[in-house]
Amino acid sequence: MKKTIVEDWLFTVTVIQQGECRMGMELDDSFRCQYECPAGFCPKTMGTLHSLCEVARAGGDYRLLGGKEKHEMEFSCADGVIRFRLRARQLDV
Repeated sequence: MKKTIVEDWLFTVTVIQQGECRMGMELDDSFRCQYECPAGFCPKTMGTLHSLCEVARAGGDYRLLGGKEKHEMEFSCADGVIRFRLRARQLDV
């Protein structure tokens, strides 16, 4: 496989509150990704994560979605048992 686009965003997703998760996620588990799905991340929650990443890529502001900072926000998993912190960072490419 050969990627044709140089990704200019890096996303870090960290578990900040844990519950009964069938994926076994625990407090402080962390995932990093650019465009790809992070290995081991919940498939039910991937749609939400992808949408939030697209907000940053399009120049959006997470504060408009309830985030504390322009490129940082919290969101829950699809089942509502895990809480994540998402941080988006634009890369110099």
